Amino acid sequence: MSRQKLSEAEISAALSKLPGWSYENGKLHRQFTCRDFVHAFSFMAGVALAAEAMNHHPDWSNSWNQVTVDLVTHSSGGVTARDVEL
Repeated sequence: MSRQKLSEAEISAALSKLPGWSYENGKLHRQFTCRDFVHAFSFMAGVALAAEAMNHHPDWSNSWNQVTVDLVTHSSGGVTARDVEL
């Protein structure tokens, strides 16, 4: 998977296939609302396993039933295909 920074047009095209995601502050961004803290934590654990398998880790936070995810490839200085895949 390429670590080359995507263009604005490529990011827009990718977002058209990623319902609920937006492009904010140079990152792919989404906030998930879960039923409660246990479900939010379970969701994060599942994502953590997928991210670790890709060796590509999100910037994220959790507050009770909310999980905020930001995806960017810091070493590339922007969003790459790896962010879109994750």
